[in-house]
Amino acid sequence: MTSIATRIGGTTAALKARLRTIVERPASPHETRGSSVVRPVVFGATDGLVCNLSLIMGVAGAAGEDPHGIVIAGIAGLLAGGFSMAVGEYISVRSQRELLDYQIDLQRHQLHHTPEEEGAILMQIYEGKGLSRPEARMIVKRIMKDPERAIDTFVREEIGLSAATMGSPVAAALGSLAAFSVGALVPLVPFLVLKGGAAFAFSIGASGLALFAIGLAVSRLTHRHAIMTGLRQVTLGGLAAAVTFAIGSFLGTAVR
Repeated sequence: MTSIATRIGGTTAALKARLRTIVERPASPHETRGSSVVRPVVFGATDGLVCNLSLIMGVAGAAGEDPHGIVIAGIAGLLAGGFSMAVGEYISVRSQRELLDYQIDLQRHQLHHTPEEEGAILMQIYEGKGLSRPEARMIVKRIMKDPERAIDTFVREEIGLSAATMGSPVAAALGSLAAFSVGALVPLVPFLVLKGGAAFAFSIGASGLALFAIGLAVSRLTHRHAIMTGLRQVTLGGLAAAVTFAIGSFLGTAVR
């Protein structure tokens, strides 16, 4: 029970940390603390919104204004896509962490048995970054005095992996599931509370506004032009929805 409670507490803390990373303003324009959460959150929300909007528009094009079929398709798309995103994100982050653990064990073994060779490799890396040989030798000598620091440095510099840029697989999965579900709800909700053409219009309008808002959020983290980034999101999402609506209309007419 203690182990389960500890895991739940750790996952909750990781999710809160991810939320703070997105909400809080960076302390410096050079700060990239949000880079590890931008991709899963933005991708999850955008994918959920565009995927379910396209699915709903495709069904609407094929079935006309049948609210029952549209709602069933929207709910199915939300559930299937959300769990797919969660599983994919979990496997992705878990695999990265397993690779990191393997590389740490391998590097610990190599530093124990062949420290001179490993030190020479690290010197070559620093020399390749512009340091002179004496400077590189001095830095490597200091790093090698602390085995754990040496392992972390070798894995980061030689392999390109870092625990700081990963995170919890469970937190990543839950975050992606939540982001996808929120995005997928946007085009679906109008069909749950409205009927006919009003539901169709509100679904498109709400989806457009949500895509634009996602673009604004992305621009805050990437320091790109806010309006242009928002319009890019709307344009790409709108094209996907228009194509599926056209295909659904064609198939609906052809099958009847």
